[in-house]
Amino acid sequence: MSTGEVIAGDSRAVLYVSYDGVLEPLGQSQVLAYLEHLSVRREIHLLSFEKPGDWADRLARDEVVARMKAAGIHWHPRRYHKRPTALATSYDIAVGVLVGFWLILSRRIRTMHARSYVPAVMALTLKRLTGVKFVFDMRGFWADERVDGGLWPREGRMYRVAKWFERRFLLSADHVVALTHASAREMGSFPYLTGRIPPVTVIPTCADLARFRPGAGVRDDGFVLGYVGSAGTWYLFDAVAACFKQLLVLRPDARLRVVNRHEHGYIRERLAAAGVPHQVVDIRAVSHAEVPAEMAQMHAGIFFYKPSYSRMACAPTKLGEFLGCGIPCLSNRGVGDMAEVLEGEGVGVALDGFDESELQAGLNRLLALVATEGMAERCVTAAKRHFSLEQGVARYRAIHDAMEPAS
Repeated sequence: MSTGEVIAGDSRAVLYVSYDGVLEPLGQSQVLAYLEHLSVRREIHLLSFEKPGDWADRLARDEVVARMKAAGIHWHPRRYHKRPTALATSYDIAVGVLVGFWLILSRRIRTMHARSYVPAVMALTLKRLTGVKFVFDMRGFWADERVDGGLWPREGRMYRVAKWFERRFLLSADHVVALTHASAREMGSFPYLTGRIPPVTVIPTCADLARFRPGAGVRDDGFVLGYVGSAGTWYLFDAVAACFKQLLVLRPDARLRVVNRHEHGYIRERLAAAGVPHQVVDIRAVSHAEVPAEMAQMHAGIFFYKPSYSRMACAPTKLGEFLGCGIPCLSNRGVGDMAEVLEGEGVGVALDGFDESELQAGLNRLLALVATEGMAERCVTAAKRHFSLEQGVARYRAIHDAMEPAS
């Protein structure tokens, strides 16, 4: 995989490494959208790991290449390997170290920005080899996420190794980016960081509010409850299905619109198990560019997370996107700073539990919010205050500026 030409280099250049591919919706919203703005003031080199299926979509790839070229971003894509897991990831790390080493030396790069844990392994190695500055964009408590998601046992070797690396990252980083104030406070309590914690900046997963804004179209008749994104692992989709079943009692004209890429069979199965009639459900797979138009048809959004320790470090992208579109949301507590935003700004409901009475009370409050005059404007204001892409870019820019050597 290769897209770019060799250039002379710039001592203010940043090497940004993402193990998420930028051909994926997440990569476009949470990597490329930021870098397009950051590249205005400095040279950006992006090393990403792309999944073969995404790379095979030539039309989508050409669109991303055109965006990179227009922004002046130098893209160095490599193939993502999945199996066998440990060997595949080790191979990708080795590739990342080799490519990163060449870029740092040939382009005179002084700062390496590692998005999450696997790129941080590359950054830790390259910092020791070259002295490059290391920004650890933590994203969340990844090792604990693996345990909380049932993927690793807490007493297992993989968890211990990952936590060992996490400690090395935090002790070696020149700057740390956290998604939530809750996780930043938690890091401050880690015993090994007492008196040694690096500078920490909180930057939630921001939304491009120029794209995610109230739609000009007319919504469908009735009440449309919207669900956007994944439905497995971290999400309590059965609770969503049960909640929508109760909504049909309160609003017989309600419909559920689901925007999801790959889990349609599972979603239909869980909705059927909850007794939700298939004719009131609309499931769609759309490109990331089409999501705002889908949201424009929704009156409210819903998503529930499994409560766990690692969720305190989670900042759901969809929250900023829903609010940017003027849509109040129903979710649950124990997820980063989300409850403070929903309840504190009066733009949604954060549930304490998922029993029938709690769901019904939450739905009644949500319906009241939807009917409140000026609710769309209130949601947009909250989105700008908490999830503005411009604010996120400004904070990232300040971090990169601080990494530059004194003149």
